Amino acid sequence: MGKTVMSVASLLLLLTPGVAPAGEQQFIGDHIPTTAGDLIIHPVEHATFLMSWAGKTIYVDPVGGKKPFDQFDRADLVLITDIHGDHLNSETVGFVTTEKSAIVAPKAVADKLPPKVKSQTTVMANGDKKEIAGIQIEAIPMYNLTPERLKFHTKGRGNGYVLTIGGKRIYISGDTEDIPEMRQLKNIDVAFVCMNLPYTMEVEKAASAVEEFKPKIVYPYHYRGSDLQKFKERVGKTPGIEVRLREWYPERKGAAK
Repeated sequence: MGKTVMSVASLLLLLTPGVAPAGEQQFIGDHIPTTAGDLIIHPVEHATFLMSWAGKTIYVDPVGGKKPFDQFDRADLVLITDIHGDHLNSETVGFVTTEKSAIVAPKAVADKLPPKVKSQTTVMANGDKKEIAGIQIEAIPMYNLTPERLKFHTKGRGNGYVLTIGGKRIYISGDTEDIPEMRQLKNIDVAFVCMNLPYTMEVEKAASAVEEFKPKIVYPYHYRGSDLQKFKERVGKTPGIEVRLREWYPERKGAAK
């Protein structure tokens, strides 16, 4: 799907309440250089974010109905990690996709999708590797380790993902603790790492895992209630890792909820 470069005039329009430039996406975020143009990261909320690359729009765990996405192109690729409502909303998936969209999900998610959407879905299990929409995708385990949290995310039900995009390796953790499969990752350029209690893991465990697999850039996300400054202060001491704190909770600008 085609994208347009945002002009100065368009940016000025964006600053005017209630006015959006016709036919242009309000796709604003960090630019990650790749061999085929910049990958643009656009946080939406909590576990949901968008990426734009090489004329493609990639949605990760789209939830929240129509409103958060009606300014964007429909998806070329949708990645869904788990069955919980902060990762899967069938109505939202239906809105952000067209008949040409590719959807990737674990079986537990696919089983909950309506027939039309399910027919467009490629089911991937932990360890599977596929090329979809021109992007290399590897499904990575995501699960809980702590006994009292095992009920939240069982091993094998959900997927994290490693994407290879223009020569960059992008890790999306999904809901997980600091599992061995995360700690053993290699050559990760950009990582999105969850941290919130009681569902995933505390800041200390997230930081410890990141220090071990050493992504070049790490974005804490899915961090409701977590101390991001504590994470940044600790991980920031590890050479070669850049911690990027971005706003994932627009209802509380400037603060982690």
